[in-house]
Amino acid sequence: MITIKTNHGDIGVELFDEKAPISCENFRQYITDGHYAGTVFHRVIPNFMIQGGGMDENMSSKETRAPIKNEADNGESNVRGTLAMARTGVVDSATSQFFINLRDNDFLNNGTRDFGYAVFGKVSSGMDVVDAIAGVPTGNSGGHQDVPVEAVHIIEVTIDD
Repeated sequence: MITIKTNHGDIGVELFDEKAPISCENFRQYITDGHYAGTVFHRVIPNFMIQGGGMDENMSSKETRAPIKNEADNGESNVRGTLAMARTGVVDSATSQFFINLRDNDFLNNGTRDFGYAVFGKVSSGMDVVDAIAGVPTGNSGGHQDVPVEAVHIIEVTIDD
């Protein structure tokens, strides 16, 4: 069990180690390194997803390790409450950023429009916290859109196993 502690409350997460071993190990390593402390959910789009894990409150990117292999072909779908690796247009470009799906986002699945986004876990508790974050006012900041007007802090992420 993983706990994402935010200034809006805690989000419990179950990882899909068997289906997404590379993504899960990557996520755990960032947790162990303390990477997520001091990051924010920097992209919040109601009825779509909330994204975080790579930027601080000033919209500055934190240093990351090398990108990992995309596991979007693992049979898991981007449905409400699942966590997936964020990436650029390059298939194997995911590092520390992840997003939580606010609804079923089938178009993000493997083979729908491109290789897809690797689902590696699901919210097991605190979906009310995720929904509260999804409802915060957003605007533009640092050249980015859909940024919460008041920062949604990731205080820390812990491994509670």
